Amino acid sequence: MERLKSYFQQHGNAPFKFGEGRVSGYISATLGLLSLLAVLCFLFPEWLTTAELRKVYDEQFARTTLLLGLVLSFSLGTLNILLNKRKRLGITGLVASGLAVFLGGTNVQISSIGQTPYSLGLDWFVLALLVSAIVFIPLEKLYSKDPEQNILRPHWRTDLTYFFVSHMLVQFILIFITASSSFMAGWAVSTDLQASVQSLPIVVQFLLAVLVADLGQYWLHRLYHVVPWLWRMHAVHHSSTHMDWLAGSRVHFIEILLTRTGVLVPLMLLGFAPQALNAYVILVGVQAVLAHANVRINGGWLNYVLVLPRYHHWHHARHKDYIYKNYAIHTPLVDMLFGTFKLPPKEWPTRYGVFGKDLPGGILRQHLYPFQKPGLKSVEPKPPAAVS
Repeated sequence: MERLKSYFQQHGNAPFKFGEGRVSGYISATLGLLSLLAVLCFLFPEWLTTAELRKVYDEQFARTTLLLGLVLSFSLGTLNILLNKRKRLGITGLVASGLAVFLGGTNVQISSIGQTPYSLGLDWFVLALLVSAIVFIPLEKLYSKDPEQNILRPHWRTDLTYFFVSHMLVQFILIFITASSSFMAGWAVSTDLQASVQSLPIVVQFLLAVLVADLGQYWLHRLYHVVPWLWRMHAVHHSSTHMDWLAGSRVHFIEILLTRTGVLVPLMLLGFAPQALNAYVILVGVQAVLAHANVRINGGWLNYVLVLPRYHHWHHARHKDYIYKNYAIHTPLVDMLFGTFKLPPKEWPTRYGVFGKDLPGGILRQHLYPFQKPGLKSVEPKPPAAVS
């Protein structure tokens, strides 16, 4: 309790003081808004929820989670209004959760869910944000690499917007990947190779999928850094000057399409079993957040097998010796194989971001940035003369 009390006193948009009411206000506002979005999912499930995700959770789970969110939002919003002179957070939570109840709350009835050509994936955003925040905010404060970094550090709104957009567009990304796979299926599929892959145990398929994906993503990632136009797009991801669980969401939408297509299409064409692919997707989701998190992990020998925060933080470091290092996403063994592995014994980087002029702020201007005149570009030192 004392440790928890200590970090609330040190972190936030301004330093939190235990008992002040700001913590309850932020939680109330967040849960209230998420509850409102969840009710919209109940009202328009065909258009706002993804069929693939509905197979993972059932209706009762969704209703129970919504009820808990509403109760906490009302309770903490009331507490915030009583304790905090600036009551807008508590009022936001009460208004949002009140509107959710007015629209039907947990009593919204769903007769049947029709089929639509696409959906916005609002349920995926709500669940992903809720789980990520519950898991990683406490981890980042109890085991932080940088204890002085605020919960609401600079540019957190930009990265939250990226988080929202990337999760809302997941259905369109899947459609693009499926179309790419169908286009290639006629000439790139080997039924004998697929049969050989499918004959392997699921665990072996999973490990093989991780290796194949990391090899593909390694070279794509490396191209992002050495091809000028691709770098201007990838620089959006490197523009964050603070590393935490939200920072990894800052990715240009074209890069999302290129990367996920370049990784998932080969896995689908190789014929990996759905269980192996699902396990791989879970690994991607967890590792993508963890690698950017403000969490100090003493991995020991795991530092050389799994990409952990310190390894990937050095890839994001504003340090000339690490610009063309640590491209791997899942295992440093790939970097070792191609001569781009570099990790100091214990040190962590202290500065992050791109070299040269900072990128513009905001998701819209950053998405337009790669298409603007080169005079606005960020500067990255030239790559080595020879690519090993």
